[in-house]
Amino acid sequence: MPKCVSRALILVLAGTAVFSPAASTDAQTVTLAGAGATFAFPLYTKWSQAYLAERGVRVTYQPVGSGEGIRRFVTGAVDFGGTDALPTDAQMGQASGQVLYLPMVAGAVVALYNIKDVEPKKTPPTPGVPPPPPPKAVGPGLAFTGPVLADIFLGKIKKWDDPRIVELNPQEKIPATDITVIHRSDSSGTTAIWTNYLSKVSGEWKDTVGDGSSVKWPVGLEARGNQGVADLVKRTPNSIGYVELAYAVANRMTFGSVRNKAGQLLAPSLSTTMKALDAALPSIPDDYLTLMTNPEATDAYPIVGLTYLMVYNEQSDAVKGPALAQFLWWAIHDGQRFAPPLLYAPLPKNLVVRLVRTLKGITVNSQPALGP
Repeated sequence: MPKCVSRALILVLAGTAVFSPAASTDAQTVTLAGAGATFAFPLYTKWSQAYLAERGVRVTYQPVGSGEGIRRFVTGAVDFGGTDALPTDAQMGQASGQVLYLPMVAGAVVALYNIKDVEPKKTPPTPGVPPPPPPKAVGPGLAFTGPVLADIFLGKIKKWDDPRIVELNPQEKIPATDITVIHRSDSSGTTAIWTNYLSKVSGEWKDTVGDGSSVKWPVGLEARGNQGVADLVKRTPNSIGYVELAYAVANRMTFGSVRNKAGQLLAPSLSTTMKALDAALPSIPDDYLTLMTNPEATDAYPIVGLTYLMVYNEQSDAVKGPALAQFLWWAIHDGQRFAPPLLYAPLPKNLVVRLVRTLKGITVNSQPALGP
């Protein structure tokens, strides 16, 4: 497990990240506040560590979930919001101006589970390279398909030794125990990505549950945030839940591989997440808002989404506006180097080029926030 992931999750549990944007702004004159998605909070925390000493501008971020982040942003409680879900008209009804949705990175949503004696698959040794110490429990384990995951979360597949799971995993000795489903209790972008995928692979899920940041779950226990789901799965024998990949790895938990649209059984990883992002690039619209699950690409993991920071195009504060624009500029440039060690897919260059044009359009009292 990467040390940076472990350290990031320690700070995730504290509930706040502190950033220092790349700008020549007096640290005593500006504080920026944000709140929202837990999806990329390990990365945002790493950004805070790496960037704190550069300019001294204090930026706080509360990982409260996408829905609550949107609410705080549109009501003016924070300077920027974070979301992985596509905001609805109803959610954005109180916005006081044009809102920009700026993708920061892409991440994979994984099915993590807790089944005693079902171990993750072993990675084949590399000739001439000493094998790493065995993890307690981390990595890809059982194989799933989208329809099987949908039926588990619908409550139709009730036992771990269901014939459809056994058929996908003939080499495993799967116990005849009841499955406990665990899902998010809060309005969540991770839920939006997960349920969007299930709606694409299961007609029954689409018709009876649908997709969104909050849905009426047919079965299961609930927990708040990605970390909350990981913690509850860890404490609950024979359970299954869904979290962003960094949380599964940092918590040393086993997660499943999923058969993609091309028929490939793939483990979620940095590589397969990047393949999914590459496949989505041609269809990312002008406003960047998209749900990119279940792509056609052969080597793409099927449950991947972008995470966004929301800001107003027109900034009214002559101090905060430039500081925020300068921080976002750093995030899509220098900040991207911190994404791969935390298993987030960094932004491709052609997407960064588009975002640069967007950032240059941010104004403060009708003047460019980033200067001429």
